[in-house]
Amino acid sequence: MIEGSVTWQSLRAEALRRINAREWPPGSQIPNEADLAAEFGCARATVNRALRDLAESGYLERRRKGGTRVALTPVRKATFEIPIIRQDVEGRGQDYGYRLLSDRLVPPPPPVCAALKLTGAKPLRALEALHLADGQPFCLEKRWINPAFAGPEVQFDTLSANEWLVRNLAFSGGGFSFYATLADAELAGLLACERGAALLAIDRTTFSDAQPITAVTLTYAPGYRMVTEI
Repeated sequence: MIEGSVTWQSLRAEALRRINAREWPPGSQIPNEADLAAEFGCARATVNRALRDLAESGYLERRRKGGTRVALTPVRKATFEIPIIRQDVEGRGQDYGYRLLSDRLVPPPPPVCAALKLTGAKPLRALEALHLADGQPFCLEKRWINPAFAGPEVQFDTLSANEWLVRNLAFSGGGFSFYATLADAELAGLLACERGAALLAIDRTTFSDAQPITAVTLTYAPGYRMVTEI
């Protein structure tokens, strides 16, 4: 039972405890919102917010006119933070370096238009930058930026677009794609590795509501390992 003031977070924690303790077993229907609101002495909106969050996290299944049930096979979702590459390098105990290779305003190619859900070929800022660790190539950043969010007044000569965007813009959605790729001649030259070397690449998009902010491909030098938590 929750003691003190009831918030949706505290109610969520109690509901999750009941799920994990099998007080609400997998597949069972839980009490309705009105009964839970009466039990905990709170508004139905508070109950709704807590249950909605648990449903979004995969613990509950909510059906219109069918009540709310504990999921038979709860989905575990991993949350990824957008890293600042400088902090990644420094966190490994290495000295960070940065080089801006190019910054142009050009129409994006069809794959970028598709990724950012663009219907026209309105020019975007196309940036290429190299991030260094102890003076050696660490990550190649190829990025497209909507100039409505970072126009020519924002310079990336010394501060990377990666760091500026994380610091200054809030996003509401986007996507990640992780994949292995082989170094072609261009990547081999920029990342100081052999042609055909195995590399980790990450494609990422971010949006502010329906407006695209950026699409980026980060390609890491051989040996890079990503570590995260679930």
